Amino acid sequence: MNLNDVHRGIKKNKAPKRLGRGIGSGQGKTAGRGHKGQKSRAGTSYNPVFQGGTANTVIKIPKRGFHNKWALRVAAVNVAALEKHFNAGDEITPETLTAKNLTKGRFDELKLLGDGELTKKFKVSAHRFSETAKEKIEKAGGQAIVIPGPAPVVKNVKRVKNVKRAKPKAPAASK
Repeated sequence: MNLNDVHRGIKKNKAPKRLGRGIGSGQGKTAGRGHKGQKSRAGTSYNPVFQGGTANTVIKIPKRGFHNKWALRVAAVNVAALEKHFNAGDEITPETLTAKNLTKGRFDELKLLGDGELTKKFKVSAHRFSETAKEKIEKAGGQAIVIPGPAPVVKNVKRVKNVKRAKPKAPAASK
């Protein structure tokens, strides 16, 4: 294939089909909608998975898995990547890892994993460390600092109304 063949036959500003403009247009009479039926009428809409009254395939196939929309997105970086991309004595934070493209996309927490060897001394700040990663960082003479994660959301506890509480008894008078 030649590079100049890539866009051959593609029109950028293509005119829309002129529907219902007579037999000679090729889209006259029924204007490409066929004869009768629900889809030939104006203003109709239908569910794309509807199968004529029988239980549709989408309902027959069981759902699998669960997606927790409140789960934290955790970015993982191995110590081998730190060894490769940073110089000895560097201070490593989530921002510096993002600057070096070691973490992709948005994330809530950063976890350091212990895959690979570490010989350089680093001061590493992350939300989580695996045991092997922490071991390797400290063995190389570095420091593993745990950053506090995002604060948990505290839900309002509904107060129960119209509950009669027992009054505390007054101490008995002594004679």
